[in-house]
Amino acid sequence: MKRSVIFDLDGTLCDTSGDLLAAANVAFADLGRDVRLDADAAEDRATALRGARAMLRLGLGRLGAVDEAEVDAGFQPLLDAYGRDIARHTVFYPGALDAVARLREGGDAVAICTNKPEGLARQLMDALDASHHFDALFGADTLPVRKPDPRHLTETVAAVGGTPSRAVLIGDTQTDRDTAKAAGVPCILVTFGPGSNNVADLAPEALLHDYGQLEDALRLVGL
Repeated sequence: MKRSVIFDLDGTLCDTSGDLLAAANVAFADLGRDVRLDADAAEDRATALRGARAMLRLGLGRLGAVDEAEVDAGFQPLLDAYGRDIARHTVFYPGALDAVARLREGGDAVAICTNKPEGLARQLMDALDASHHFDALFGADTLPVRKPDPRHLTETVAAVGGTPSRAVLIGDTQTDRDTAKAAGVPCILVTFGPGSNNVADLAPEALLHDYGQLEDALRLVGL
């Protein structure tokens, strides 16, 4: 059975924080709120990879108590702004696409399992001319469930003809670690994403410091 190498997207394959934060700032302006998130601030970049609502709460919280109704009001404007300008700052991490190419040349199946809405994830991959590198892409709304529900991962594996016993999830967060553990799949966490300072504390089966070391990490987890 071939290996199935499943990647998270934001903070794992790509640094999307700059475009996400820019979209959040558009949403704050739409709400009439005088606050901005900073792409040079570590806390802001890490929060960007936790999603739209996390960014909205962070910014609004700097002005006082957070009203969840205001978070709800800013959610769609943020997504709309992000969709209008999705790849101005976003880049693949160094060596990521080369590593994906090596996997596929070796006969492995490669897919994306992300909590970004599927439409936006596909739009981003198209904008980066990278969709053809992946055998499948499952987003937050592809299924009725999303990470950390293990079915999000196991259904992604099934879509590429794989089995959990020959699969691995490569990610950058507690959510990825929890998803893999629940699915009975080993987890490799990257150490170079904006929110990955403490990933070693999550006790993944392996850490990945550089995509040039991916094959070593796969061997370490038994694949």
